[in-house]
Amino acid sequence: MKKSVLFFGALLIIVLGYYFLNNKKDNSQEQVAQEKAQVTEEKVINVGVLQLLSHPALDSIYKGMVEELARQGYEDGKNIRIDLQNAQGEQSNLALMSEKLVSEKNDILVGITTPATLSLANATKDIPIIMAGITYPVEAGLIASEEKPGNNITGVSDRTPIKQQLELMKEIIPNLKKIGLLYTSSEDNSIKQIEEAKKYAAELGLEVKLASIANSNDIQQVTESLASEVQAIFVPIDNTIASAMATVVKVTDKFKIGVFPSADTMVADGGVLGLGVDQYQIGVETAKVIVDVINGKKPADTPIVLANEGVIYLNEAKAQELGIEIPATIKEKAQIVK
Repeated sequence: MKKSVLFFGALLIIVLGYYFLNNKKDNSQEQVAQEKAQVTEEKVINVGVLQLLSHPALDSIYKGMVEELARQGYEDGKNIRIDLQNAQGEQSNLALMSEKLVSEKNDILVGITTPATLSLANATKDIPIIMAGITYPVEAGLIASEEKPGNNITGVSDRTPIKQQLELMKEIIPNLKKIGLLYTSSEDNSIKQIEEAKKYAAELGLEVKLASIANSNDIQQVTESLASEVQAIFVPIDNTIASAMATVVKVTDKFKIGVFPSADTMVADGGVLGLGVDQYQIGVETAKVIVDVINGKKPADTPIVLANEGVIYLNEAKAQELGIEIPATIKEKAQIVK
């Protein structure tokens, strides 16, 4: 009897010991799993954004990017942290802010406009850079080709169909013979667009008068001189002029001629009609590229996205104010902006 009690006592001790050891092991494994899950949950993607200046067009790109990232599951302040730096049009600020974003070891960088992206490219060759609204990335020296960038840069182009824009101007103003091309001489993307516009204008039998500005201080005087000599003015994607459209339109209204820009926001700011880009959609496409890079895509192998679909934007009120009759065939295809 005594031996039986001792035997069962020893057996009980062994069973309990085995239970506690395994339970401790399971708890330890569960704790490790929880710690790993917590680390994964707390992983935050840091995105540094450099914007050239404040303007509705560029602000709309940023808004589209942030909102699409949230729709894709990356909400600012939760699993992604977005640091927006605005250079307010100052080249020196671009350089300083680029160095700041790089030194803070952001996971991804975003350049809104060509100058901002060039500045980021000069600051790092390692961190992925996503272009947001760059018209001619190859010509700007940012990438090797649009199909295969070949470095740490990819993104979205806002290139517009300039020839079709000029054709629309001719259709709207049947007696159009002489047009003005207004652009900023320090913006490489504007210069390239103006070269294309000159070529297409010649093909369409239009005489061209060129007018360039160095900065926003030149706009009123240059626009007045140009408006006095032409029947209409074409403006490409140009950040400096976009930020001062109110000044341009004030002058052209005085001369009773229309401005035909290349972005929806510039049409809303007083342009008559533009065959251009939806700036918000550029931001949306930029966010999609960011998510691709987060998921492992290499910028070097990621083709550039062309956001433009040739949308016609019409400021009907401005056309009526200037006595410009918009053909029904154009109006029915246009998006009315106010």
